[in-house]
Amino acid sequence: MTEILTAPTAAPAFAPAGARGIFRNPRMSVSLVVGVGILVAVFGVALVGSYFVDHRMGEVGAVPPGLRPSAQYPLGTDSQGRELFTILILGTPQTFRIGLMAGAVGLSIGLTLGLVAGYFGGVLDALIRVVTDSIMTVPGIAILIIIAANVGGMTIDIMALTVASLAWTHPARSIRAQVLSIRERPYVQVARANGESELEIVFREVLPNLIPYVAAGFVGSVSGAMLASVGLEVLGLGANNVHTLGTAIFWAQKYSAILRGQWWWWGPPIATIATIFFGMYLLSAGLDKFANPRLRHRT
Repeated sequence: MTEILTAPTAAPAFAPAGARGIFRNPRMSVSLVVGVGILVAVFGVALVGSYFVDHRMGEVGAVPPGLRPSAQYPLGTDSQGRELFTILILGTPQTFRIGLMAGAVGLSIGLTLGLVAGYFGGVLDALIRVVTDSIMTVPGIAILIIIAANVGGMTIDIMALTVASLAWTHPARSIRAQVLSIRERPYVQVARANGESELEIVFREVLPNLIPYVAAGFVGSVSGAMLASVGLEVLGLGANNVHTLGTAIFWAQKYSAILRGQWWWWGPPIATIATIFFGMYLLSAGLDKFANPRLRHRT
């Protein structure tokens, strides 16, 4: 891999692939396209459907309870008299919302800490590394349970912030490792020799070359945040007065839907969650091929 030493703003050879390689190499982006297609389809159906379903059908006692799927009720009804198709349509965007909010907040914190620790080093690097490694040694679900259990009046926004409180650790660690590599490259040394300040180097030389890693990290953060939020909601620590995929499973297990043979109550939310995570996995794998040169050149 050759570096361009004549201009201080030169990017490494792999950087263009993160932006234009997606369209130049469709063979490498099959998983990316399929992943995006799955997520757009799931979110699009839920978002468009929310404008056509009657929101009152998701309230307790709105329909006869315990009905199997039929033409009138495509996914049946639960034992509390709620139409499950309506709950699925209304709950999917809320689950996405939690994941996007928590992922964005967590990645922003992780990116800032990773840049500071990796580029400036010294005491700040040691402090951030110790704090990050210490938090990562504790089971994350245990910390989230403690936080959620002591929060009164859980809402979607508070749930997202609760999950984001731990969503920054992995991005901070991975971005720090990338910055440690980038800061030693010749074009950074040339920029420093040309008189650029440290902040200019960070924003003009280091940060642009982290874009592929940040994009892949954002998908991972959103996926992890959604998984954590669903876990908390299934345990009854979510916003139970708001329809989400996790709360749908919580009510199903609370009223023993499995033992009562009401598969239509818990099956569709689980299938929707599995589809979303499959799309997230394909999207993350596709982005990794552009962020990681070894994966991109593998035949």
